[in-house]
Amino acid sequence: MKVFTTENIRNISLLGHRGSGKTSLVESLLFVKDYIKRKGNVEDGTTISDFDKEEVKRIFSINTSLIPIEYDEVKLNFLDTPGYFDFVGEVVSSLRVSASAVIVMDATAGVEVGTEKAWKLLEERKLPRIIFINKMDKGYVNYPKLLAELKEKFGKKIAPFCLPLGEKEEFKGFVNVVDMKGRIFNGKECVDTPLPKDIDVSEIRNLLFEAIAETDEVLMDKYFAGEEFSAEEITTGLHKGVVNGDIVPVIVGSAQQNIGIHTLLEFLKRYMPCPTELFSGERIGKDPETNKDKRVKIADETPFSAIVFKTLVDPFIGKISFFKVNSGIIKKEAEVFNPIKNKKERIAQVMTMQGNKQIEVEELHAGDIGATTKLQYTQTGDTICDKNFSVVFNQIKFPKPNIFSGVLPADKNDDEKLSTALQKVMEEDPTFIVKRNYETKQLLIGGQGEKHLYIILCKIKNKFGVHAELEDVIVSYRETILGKAEVEGRHKKQSGGAGQFGDVFIRFEHSDKDFEFVDEIKGGVVPKNYIPAVEKGLIEAKEKGVLAGYPVINLKATLYDGSYHPVDSNDLSFKLAAILAFKSGIEKAKPVLLEPVVKMEITIPEEYMGDVMGDLNKRRGRVLGMDHLESGEQMLYVEVPEAEILKYSIDLRALTQGRGQFEYEFVRYEEVPENISKKIIESRNK
Repeated sequence: MKVFTTENIRNISLLGHRGSGKTSLVESLLFVKDYIKRKGNVEDGTTISDFDKEEVKRIFSINTSLIPIEYDEVKLNFLDTPGYFDFVGEVVSSLRVSASAVIVMDATAGVEVGTEKAWKLLEERKLPRIIFINKMDKGYVNYPKLLAELKEKFGKKIAPFCLPLGEKEEFKGFVNVVDMKGRIFNGKECVDTPLPKDIDVSEIRNLLFEAIAETDEVLMDKYFAGEEFSAEEITTGLHKGVVNGDIVPVIVGSAQQNIGIHTLLEFLKRYMPCPTELFSGERIGKDPETNKDKRVKIADETPFSAIVFKTLVDPFIGKISFFKVNSGIIKKEAEVFNPIKNKKERIAQVMTMQGNKQIEVEELHAGDIGATTKLQYTQTGDTICDKNFSVVFNQIKFPKPNIFSGVLPADKNDDEKLSTALQKVMEEDPTFIVKRNYETKQLLIGGQGEKHLYIILCKIKNKFGVHAELEDVIVSYRETILGKAEVEGRHKKQSGGAGQFGDVFIRFEHSDKDFEFVDEIKGGVVPKNYIPAVEKGLIEAKEKGVLAGYPVINLKATLYDGSYHPVDSNDLSFKLAAILAFKSGIEKAKPVLLEPVVKMEITIPEEYMGDVMGDLNKRRGRVLGMDHLESGEQMLYVEVPEAEILKYSIDLRALTQGRGQFEYEFVRYEEVPENISKKIIESRNK
């Protein structure tokens, strides 16, 4: 592949609801530009961008694929992202390095949840976009109704650049309103035709001219004077409007029939920004030494810097790191520096990818996207740079896991192999997490949904040969006391020779601190050298409460009396005496069970508020407040017992048709209601 300079590069993410045809669109793009002789099919698992075993098996995208395409001296780096919400991390990382997007829409389905979510992500990042309405040749399609729905959802930015010719199976092409020509499918390809006489485009064209006029004062004067815009003024004005986010072009087509593909390529080249056109042609990072902002100009003359946005772990090739060059030029055999890990790395090869096919290139310029293999220390989100130009770009903000599950190997001997395989998957997928709960002895995995976790298990089976199963999360309860008790703990053992003797009086009561030990011994009734052993005994004993064996917290223990034997007393005797006192004292001091409570931030559209609030009440949730967000959605702040939300991500999606999302974190422990407490204790003691 040729080497392209910054002004001739476009980085474009393909977004949209699952099944809208993003991967099929990539096949058409590759086919019309002669990269492939025959188009692959998603159902048959023969597409370039869905190459993973799980993608082929499940007939949907799981990973983002990089697909570079050369068009008219411009390099278009397409990032084909998954449509399933469980793989939103892939979308987030792609949007971090692309300067624009194509939202692919299914004409037969209209504006779906995935379309809305894609729009929201682009609005947050202020990225320009084009909407490609796919499948215009399928089923019942009402184009005016589709346009009205887009305008209702997304506002007056929506601008039709094309009008379809024919409907359903009769769909044979469209009128390009900008260039004033028809594009008709002749059975093999789309060809230019004169404007059909029965189509009136004056109203739409006038709206486009109005949008163009608003981008420049000179053009505004010309518009009001009733003068015609030149072709160059139209292109320049539309380019400016699209890049500023004031205009969102809507074009139509069919990926299956290759209709609209050339027009899409042409519009992407004309109207989408090159890397220097957004954010003043700079990227802002931090100087790792001073921690001050460092402005990095996107130019070949600036020393090299890049952000790694994706990692693929292949059991045969090893690690493939995808990166976007923010400044400078990178060539193979270059030595670079990772300031986050404070390590040097060697770029063994510089390449681009076409799905899983590696294409070596001589060099990559500022703004381009590429990949390299065998980086030892560098992970997704890290910065690599020239060792004399140290900079750290902001880490990619991935969504936190919102569903956890226990995981265990099918073969008990594979415990270590399972941990190793999961760690490798975690390198690939920053929205996935592995942690061990040493208290419950469970290995836990967390992700973005049930499907996400299940596919992780299939991945480790396919890639690393480790079979694993999911199990329910064991909730970490606690115990405490509400009352007060004074007890004696006496340990006496005589078995010939030196015996054992320890005798302590301890007062147990509730405390705001996790654990307090107070020494009130007077007159040396318990020698000072044995008091640490008493504390040690209590610390050991509180790990297993009397109700259900859970750790005891919020406990104050005051040692106020005791006795000792000059010969038989020792550290062990006083430790055992403290343990006896603990068991007796806790039973008498009104022990209760505590459960972990989490604070949740739930984002939902307003129309689902009633259903979500009603559901939270059933889960013993307490609403602390709510905020109205700029996006028009509501943010709910809720506290709820952790045991009630272990699979909340599944239920929230069902309640909100996939539009709701949430994050949560542990805040404190609270007393479990008696009826629930009894069931937990019975179940645990079985």
